[in-house]
Amino acid sequence: MNRRLFLSAATLALLAAAPGAAAQCPLCALAAGAGIGIAKKFGIDDLVTGLWVGGLTVAFIIWTINWLKKRKIHFKGRDLLTTVLWYAMMIWPLQWMGFIGHPLNTIFGYDRLLVGIIFGSIAYYVAHDRYQALKKRNGGHAWFPLQKVLWPVGSLFLLSIVFYFIAKRFPPF
Repeated sequence: MNRRLFLSAATLALLAAAPGAAAQCPLCALAAGAGIGIAKKFGIDDLVTGLWVGGLTVAFIIWTINWLKKRKIHFKGRDLLTTVLWYAMMIWPLQWMGFIGHPLNTIFGYDRLLVGIIFGSIAYYVAHDRYQALKKRNGGHAWFPLQKVLWPVGSLFLLSIVFYFIAKRFPPF
């Protein structure tokens, strides 16, 4: 339990310390949501499904922060509060329904879904951040059409392949 709490707190701290967010497209979150549904339907491991839950969560955080900024809604701790609330809204129901916390659904002693959420959150945020940095260096333009969508979703897809093989090597039960 302490390790799970530490991992959750570390992820929240990492994301909360991130610099201001830039615009994010709704197609990314739709693709992440579709990925979750498809993964569950085909019995994909929670480790892989968690990647997409984490990516979707970060997309919602970015959208919410941008929505608040656009409407000039500023208050102390806004970005941290937004991050904590979105993770709570994603993780608490999963834990309440028993998807997170099952003693046999672990990898290296950590909950598989939670590990996936953490890595998916980091991958999505890093891909989004790198896209924004490259766009800024390119005079405010993407390098190619739909780059804004392909980078975050592509990073989750590639990480899904890696985690698929990890999940096969270290099955939950």
